[in-house]
Amino acid sequence: MPTTTVFTIANQKGGVGKTTTAVNLAAALAEKKIPTLLIDLDPQANATSALGIEKTEGRSLYGPLRGEGAAAEMLTPTAIAGLTLIPSEEDLAAAEIEIAQSENYLQLLRRILEPLRNSGDYRAILIDCPPALGMLSMNSLCAADSLLITLQCEYMALEGLGQILRNVERLKSANINADLELGGIVMTMFDARTNLSRQVVDEVKAHLPDKIFNTLIPRSVRLSEAPSFGQTIFDYDAQSAGSLAYRALGAEVIKRFGLK
Repeated sequence: MPTTTVFTIANQKGGVGKTTTAVNLAAALAEKKIPTLLIDLDPQANATSALGIEKTEGRSLYGPLRGEGAAAEMLTPTAIAGLTLIPSEEDLAAAEIEIAQSENYLQLLRRILEPLRNSGDYRAILIDCPPALGMLSMNSLCAADSLLITLQCEYMALEGLGQILRNVERLKSANINADLELGGIVMTMFDARTNLSRQVVDEVKAHLPDKIFNTLIPRSVRLSEAPSFGQTIFDYDAQSAGSLAYRALGAEVIKRFGLK
């Protein structure tokens, strides 16, 4: 049976294309016949609405994180063949506080996802984190095999990169998730017309040459519009630059992690 790889897509800064990447990368993998589960762990539920799924009370991981029910009970089909969703809801915000009062609080998500990881139903599980390094995001890092960081092509974004990498090292050195690896850095909102975008990409390449993906996600109005229609970029505008980029990123992820 092929193993399941768990990816967490994280950045403590908002507005860097994290959810856009989670949704469209998940769709790109499913399009390539990779059975994929997307978990919306952000109480804002943007990944949920971006897939045209209504937020519904009691349909997130809030209950399972509190010991009520199983993650498998929250599985929700999407309009995309091969892509399943565990939605989010506003109540998930309360988990940030409640998780901290639990025993082994950093391992809660890992434990409740174990049956899904071992089910053989999914080749890839993608977790979309809140834009903060709180309890939900830290649980996601503890549950994952690989961290994918979305990094906006601006210098302010580079400051947060070091912070999240330090957290990864802390989790590894504390033996909380010794196997966690930086799987890759996705450069988003790239504008080929500006020197700044190219300089930021070059700087990341200089420091982490084997981690940055070759695919650069462009700054795109079409990518920004698609979620408001409850669609991935492939359904909203299949020939757009954003669509081509996320298909290319999907192919890179499949090759890098041997998902075929």
